[in-house]
Amino acid sequence: MTVTTDRPATEPAGSKRRLTHRHRHTTGEGRAALLLISPTLLLLALVIGYPVVAALITSFRQDQSLQNGFFNRGGGFAGFGNYTHWLLQRCGTAACAPGTLGSEFWDAVTVTVLFTVITVVLEMFLGTLMALVMHRNFKGRSLLRASVLVPWAIPTAVTAKLWYFMFAYDGIINRLLGTHILWTDGQWASRFAVIIGDVWKTTPFVALLVLAGLQIIPTELYEAARVDGASAWHRFRYVTVPLVRPALLVATLFRVLDVLRIYDLPAILTHGGGGAGHSTTTLSILVIDQLEQGYGGASALSTITFLFIFAVALLMVKLFNTSVIRTQQSAVK
Repeated sequence: MTVTTDRPATEPAGSKRRLTHRHRHTTGEGRAALLLISPTLLLLALVIGYPVVAALITSFRQDQSLQNGFFNRGGGFAGFGNYTHWLLQRCGTAACAPGTLGSEFWDAVTVTVLFTVITVVLEMFLGTLMALVMHRNFKGRSLLRASVLVPWAIPTAVTAKLWYFMFAYDGIINRLLGTHILWTDGQWASRFAVIIGDVWKTTPFVALLVLAGLQIIPTELYEAARVDGASAWHRFRYVTVPLVRPALLVATLFRVLDVLRIYDLPAILTHGGGGAGHSTTTLSILVIDQLEQGYGGASALSTITFLFIFAVALLMVKLFNTSVIRTQQSAVK
């Protein structure tokens, strides 16, 4: 009688030795890679990690009074007092009036969100139009693409100063319009001045990102749509927009994060105030102004600003990933 038993297939001789050698080789490469990037990680920890931790610790300390140009070291532990001061609008028994210390935070949040929404919408619209024009074949296209970079290449401080002279009371803007508007001092006029300056500077950045997305769209798709009788509007809606959407989402994310932490343009153009009620005071400007009152409140405000921007970035990334996945699924169908 012959008895057969099921045995697992035996591995070739030396296979375990090769796997062990491969594992050691991979481990060695990982250690070498970690060793090579360790200076960069150490530098990031010193430049980014230490200031963030130090600011977080300082945010739980009381503000120190300023004497002879130096802060006293008498600030004790404040708990969450610095955070509640900004978030709960401590103005005493009376309601917070515009411009008071307790309401400055929410005023700055309103101004920052206002700048973000208006400028990003305008930049996406104008940048897409500029990209569509630069994507066409015409004589002088290279010169046009190079000239578009000029506003983006100019430093923001220089841009703010240029627009400051243009928006002056006797500047070229009032002369062209025949008006006498205080562009850098009025409440809404100063906000419009900041929006115009920011849109003028950063729209070329959006246009270049969208142009990069347009250049990777195969021309065969447009030819097939044209053969099928699709009009120019339908080709733009059903071919261009879905395929250029990732570039638009990236541009939107970059611009939203930039405007949420905007500082230099309104600080120079309107001196950080903009007239009644500090109408152009953003969160970043408020943090810098708060440093004169003490490090504790400024650190708490900077931490709140960081968490606010981080939450917006995280929400946008999740929404954009969902949008891209839906676009890919619809394209497959």
